[in-house]
Amino acid sequence: MSRSSRDRLVDLLTAIGAAALSVTVSYAHANDLAVFPRFPSGTAFVEEFGRLVSLPVSFYSGAASALLIATAAGALLWWRRRWPVQVAVVLVILSVVWPLIPAALVALCTVAATRPVRTVAAVTALALLPCVLYLAVYTPSSRALSTVVTGAVLVGGAVGWGLFLRGLRERTEQARTEAALRAEHARQREREAIAHEMHDTLAHRLSLLSVHAGALQVNPGAPTEQVQQAAGVIRDSAHQALEELQQLLGVLRTPPTDASRSSAPQPVLADLTRLVQESRGAGSAVDLDFDCAPADTAAAPPAMGRTAYRIVQEALTNARKHAPGQPVRLVVRGAPGAGLTIEVTNPVTPGSTSPVPGSGLGLVGLTERAALAGGELRHELRPDGGDGVTHRLLARLPWPAA
Repeated sequence: MSRSSRDRLVDLLTAIGAAALSVTVSYAHANDLAVFPRFPSGTAFVEEFGRLVSLPVSFYSGAASALLIATAAGALLWWRRRWPVQVAVVLVILSVVWPLIPAALVALCTVAATRPVRTVAAVTALALLPCVLYLAVYTPSSRALSTVVTGAVLVGGAVGWGLFLRGLRERTEQARTEAALRAEHARQREREAIAHEMHDTLAHRLSLLSVHAGALQVNPGAPTEQVQQAAGVIRDSAHQALEELQQLLGVLRTPPTDASRSSAPQPVLADLTRLVQESRGAGSAVDLDFDCAPADTAAAPPAMGRTAYRIVQEALTNARKHAPGQPVRLVVRGAPGAGLTIEVTNPVTPGSTSPVPGSGLGLVGLTERAALAGGELRHELRPDGGDGVTHRLLARLPWPAA
């Protein structure tokens, strides 16, 4: 059932229920039991109107008129959602003549649940005004006091229930808004994670491809064996870049669940030697000092190993981009309980520009990645004692004890 159909059904049942209660209150008032202050009776008006239009006496008798007025009041509630204030004001005013307080209470509840507080206060004051006037006009008695107290309690209960429903609706809307914001933040974090992953993986492959393509362009008369080796590296790097791109696009097309992420193999700490070999095969002079026990390396936490791999990968990529042909010194030391330290240094010629375009946000992303892993990452340029400067990257990651 749609929301509009459900609302119409609720309005219909509310109108029927209010009409039935109004008839009940009318009979109670006929037996000298009033629940809301009434001043002149509307029965005489109905009877006079019936005589003027020549209606049968049975139509405007006491029981018939009560049923007719109660039905009309219930029907008026059909428009309580569209014009809540107008319906409430009309029913409150008519309640001082006819016993229509049940329908008026429903209208008051609707006003309290849907309209501003100032409007609610004004309509509530109008509904309580007959109670004050009743004590001022009629001689105070136990019956008058009970009628006034009962009417005030009913009005306060209806308005209070409406305010309670307003609070529930506002909290529901707030919870829905917060849930939407949390979902948007989760999607944003997922997009950022995918962006970092694309930068870390594709930049490494494309930098290899760019360096070798540039070497072929600069040295077109290179020996055949060297040309074939460079073409092989270009082909392999392009192929691997396409594969990694397809994996990342597959992640984008699927929901961001742990299962979809774990379907693609992730690098670990032991893959650092393979990464260095790839860089050496691309022509980079990388001096590796890997001081970790083989057993500890194989059992290293996957998250720590993946973070270390991405840090070294970005450092080697930056070295190829900003210091092509310069030697790179890579030191990796660590053990369970002592943490893992990664230090990458390479000379940088002052004023040199990168032949490979980049966003310049790789180190920023690595700093965030290291912080999320519970570690830290720092990088700096410092003089090497001569005319050049040396770039130094130092990262420390926690390595829990086994």
